Amino acid sequence: MTLSERLKTFIQECSRVFRITRKPSGEEFKIIVKVSGIGILIIGLIGFVVHILWEMFA
Repeated sequence: MTLSERLKTFIQECSRVFRITRKPSGEEFKIIVKVSGIGILIIGLIGFVVHILWEMFA
């Protein structure tokens, strides 16, 4: 597959994705923000606990 064929395929796939996507509603956006925030807090808490345990037993 040549570079121009790969580029054409990539552009076609990108345009297909853009055609089927839509802007989220306000309610969907709020849910996404809440879930992302909770995920970030959980990952941070896990990292903090690991750091504390590392300091205690190292």
